[in-house]
Amino acid sequence: MTAQLIIFYLLGAATVLSSLGVVLTRNVVHAAFMLLVALLAVAGIFLVAVAEFLALAQILIYGGAVTVVVLFAIMLTRTDDQPRADHSQRALAMLAAIGVFGLLVVAFVVSDVASLESATGVATDGETGFENLALGLFTDWAIPFEMASLVLLVALIGAIMLARNLEDGE
Repeated sequence: MTAQLIIFYLLGAATVLSSLGVVLTRNVVHAAFMLLVALLAVAGIFLVAVAEFLALAQILIYGGAVTVVVLFAIMLTRTDDQPRADHSQRALAMLAAIGVFGLLVVAFVVSDVASLESATGVATDGETGFENLALGLFTDWAIPFEMASLVLLVALIGAIMLARNLEDGE
């Protein structure tokens, strides 16, 4: 077993364990930090797979921006008495999660990985493909990208407004 494979397994285990921590913890702030650990471990997996751009995007977009927005929303909308996450549909949610996991395992086992190698989009003629990605981001996907940032901004402003209304007693 190579060192690269060992690192991959360790990062995969860290991703799974921190994802379980997100789901199983009752403290919302701890769940947000576990989410950050899971996202950073996925970035490590991308690095092991020699996908540096995806690792960088994972760290900047998900590890940084999304986690910060989640933490701000938690801090700004938090009340003194935190409601517990005990729901009557917990067993149904667990059954649905196990079913989705089973479907993913079956899809992985049935798929032919050798035929998927040509669909990865990795250029073999010496180009990295970043030029096409940058051109696509700044031409075809510029407006959806900016709309997503506006949605996050509106969510943050909404969290601030909700927190102010709760403090004023309205």
